[in-house]
Amino acid sequence: MTLQRFGYLGPEATFTEAALLTFLDSRGLRETASIEPMRNAPSALDAVLEGDCDAAVVPIENSVEGGVPATIDALTEHGRLQIIAEVVVPVRFVLAVKPGTTKEEVTSFGSHPHGEAQVRAFMSEHYPDAVYLPTSSTAAAARDLANDAGDHIAAVCPALAAQRYGLDVIAEDIGDRQDAVTRFVVVTRPGPIPAPTGADKTTIVAALRSDRAGSLLEVLEQFSSRGINMSRIESRPTGDGLGLYQFSIDLLGHIHEARMAEALQGVHRATLKLSFLGSYPSSDGTVAPVDPTTTDESFAAAADWLRSSLGD
Repeated sequence: MTLQRFGYLGPEATFTEAALLTFLDSRGLRETASIEPMRNAPSALDAVLEGDCDAAVVPIENSVEGGVPATIDALTEHGRLQIIAEVVVPVRFVLAVKPGTTKEEVTSFGSHPHGEAQVRAFMSEHYPDAVYLPTSSTAAAARDLANDAGDHIAAVCPALAAQRYGLDVIAEDIGDRQDAVTRFVVVTRPGPIPAPTGADKTTIVAALRSDRAGSLLEVLEQFSSRGINMSRIESRPTGDGLGLYQFSIDLLGHIHEARMAEALQGVHRATLKLSFLGSYPSSDGTVAPVDPTTTDESFAAAADWLRSSLGD
């Protein structure tokens, strides 16, 4: 698949843009690709579905705040889309102001809710009276401040955003966790599934048939009985009534592995709806351990035994 046009969760200078540039560098596409910031995750995915972009990069998970509901819901609601890659970006925040603004004048600050959550200790200690004003993204906080489009006096944002929008940084690396990262996914229209690498993830969305006791357990047993680990599970309402949920799940493994294919067939039988969103290489390259009883060879041996028992 040739990818040339990329949309990403904007505005410019977000961590999402950094993730996109990292992906382009890994594929040698930085010089030839065109990139365009999008207003939100649904609009980025719309651009892919409508053919205006070949791919979109959107955040899906933060190591501090967990899953990103807007992205999870958008991926579910947009129908047939496919994740082909993931990118993990370290999250570092600065406190930025317009040139000439003093620390004493910081009575309010803007940032995305995920950004605010990750600097809460710093702001409470150093600016305890500053009022938090939510913005659509951390970079939007910087952009709006620079353009007098918001009511905040300071912005909690990436250093890149402060630099791009001409702001002064009055405090660097203000995150409460120095090891915080955000995970992004590269989404395309359906196409060839990336080949297994041995260090892969598979993302699905499974909607339960009802809210009866044991419904979720039936799904999870499909994975545990075949030695498949989950790296993320998020519950989201289906919108069809109270108590009815669907689950966005990341699994360690690839759909071309026998254990994963068999597990997903079991989940399909146990759920109202199952959406496969892709199998793709894990960004950290960590090979998931596979029990000897759940390798492709063991499944093949079991199939051979069954055929021989039937006299085939």
